[in-house]
Amino acid sequence: MIRNKLLKALFFFPIFICFTSVAAKAQVVPSATRSGLSLTAGGMVSIFKPDYVPNKLGGIGGYIDLNVFRGFGVEAEGRWQRFNEFEGISQDNYLIGPRYQFRHFWKVRPYAKGLVGFTNMNFGSNVGTGRFTTLAVGGGVDLSVSRRISVRAFDAEYQYWPDFLGGALRPYGASVGIGYRIF
Repeated sequence: MIRNKLLKALFFFPIFICFTSVAAKAQVVPSATRSGLSLTAGGMVSIFKPDYVPNKLGGIGGYIDLNVFRGFGVEAEGRWQRFNEFEGISQDNYLIGPRYQFRHFWKVRPYAKGLVGFTNMNFGSNVGTGRFTTLAVGGGVDLSVSRRISVRAFDAEYQYWPDFLGGALRPYGASVGIGYRIF
């Protein structure tokens, strides 16, 4: 008799534990959480088709990405395109705007951005300079190398200058670079 009760208890006890744990809907509180706030600074090299001369302009630049939370943040960039000039024509971009970093997979972090700012353009030694409003959309991929170092594997950008002399310009280009996560 005692033996039958003991066997029934041993049989039903695991089933009872399973049902009561499901009914309790217990959740574990994470022992640590990570803030979405991060700041990354980096450098890049670029090549752009300027839409007003036959040559492609090359240059160097820098960027700062401030991620506020869950992929939303701000990007600021400066680009000085002085290589492969045609008759002394060069341009410098200074842009800032929102950036969204999509959900990462493996070590790849794709993003999209919309920037606004201005471009200083040098028309050559005899003509002078000008400053033009610049709107830009783009995106790319950052690849994490370590906890602090990332490679900007690809960054594409399409710009629109609505107030250029004699009509709008539409330069476009690509960049690659390396970044360091400050926090």
